[in-house]
Amino acid sequence: MSSFHRPSRVKSSALIGLTCAAALALTACSSNEPTSTESAPANPVDGPITIVASTNVWGSVAEAVAGNLATVKSIIADPSADPHSYEASPGDAAAVAEASLVVYNGGGYDQFIEDILGSEGKNVPSVDAFTLLDADHDHDSETTSEAATEPATEDGHSHGDVNEHVWYNAEVAAHTAEEIADKLGQLDPDNAAQYTANADAFHEQIHAITDVTDRIAAEFPNAPVAQTEPIAHYLLEESDLDDRTPEDFKDSIEEGNDPSPASIAATRDLFTSKSVRALVYNTQTEDAVTQDIRTTSEAAGIPVVEVTETLPAGMTFIEWQTKAATDLQAALSTNP
Repeated sequence: MSSFHRPSRVKSSALIGLTCAAALALTACSSNEPTSTESAPANPVDGPITIVASTNVWGSVAEAVAGNLATVKSIIADPSADPHSYEASPGDAAAVAEASLVVYNGGGYDQFIEDILGSEGKNVPSVDAFTLLDADHDHDSETTSEAATEPATEDGHSHGDVNEHVWYNAEVAAHTAEEIADKLGQLDPDNAAQYTANADAFHEQIHAITDVTDRIAAEFPNAPVAQTEPIAHYLLEESDLDDRTPEDFKDSIEEGNDPSPASIAATRDLFTSKSVRALVYNTQTEDAVTQDIRTTSEAAGIPVVEVTETLPAGMTFIEWQTKAATDLQAALSTNP
């Protein structure tokens, strides 16, 4: 289990300078030209197809769609690396610039990808999962088209009604797979039908996750829970659970800041008063504050559900997300 305190965000200007230097032989970079992360139209390519994903989460989704017809490289696979503050290397910049397709989370979560795409001067076909929130027609008003386009704050996070951790929304993951299949079909028309079939199969497998969240919603409607930061927001939302965590506490932990004493006290009180039935705990951003909250929860007999931001070794996206949902269901079942 890795433990680190999230550092401050890397400034986009520094990343843009880095990526320009890295890809100088490939592209021209000018600070006087406007940048854009809008996905370019995909055209058929000669030779092997290479997909670059910001994290192994989206890399796993891309692998499910591409099968053995493309090579997938995930820039972040280390569980101790934080996509919010990841500093792209020259090799990362070159990999993105040379990719046939780039798949990333968006919404300010993996800003380094948007910085590279915006600075390369080369239109690389890409899939931005965050923009597909509004494709989930079964979702409530928090994920309407208007909400999904709400800009991130200066720290790169999307607060309020919109949450950027969209891989915990199973239907968004399915829509992302379908978008990947569409782009790959344009790049490799001869295998377009296979990519579509793979995306359809992935969407069917998503039911392993949504079946669990549906059961949680039916068995424990509006059950109160808490989390150390809003990583699993959509998992809790789809399970119809009531997140009682003070916003100041969650936001401070996510941004790498110290929560106020008042918000720490209010969060601890959720467990000492047994006002919540489970703690959802991000093991990738542990610090003294979150460890204290976990200790308080366990001392009160409140079960802890561990979640992560990157894919554990040896697991697929479907396996990982199904485990998170079943762990949550088990925790609620043991604490009626």
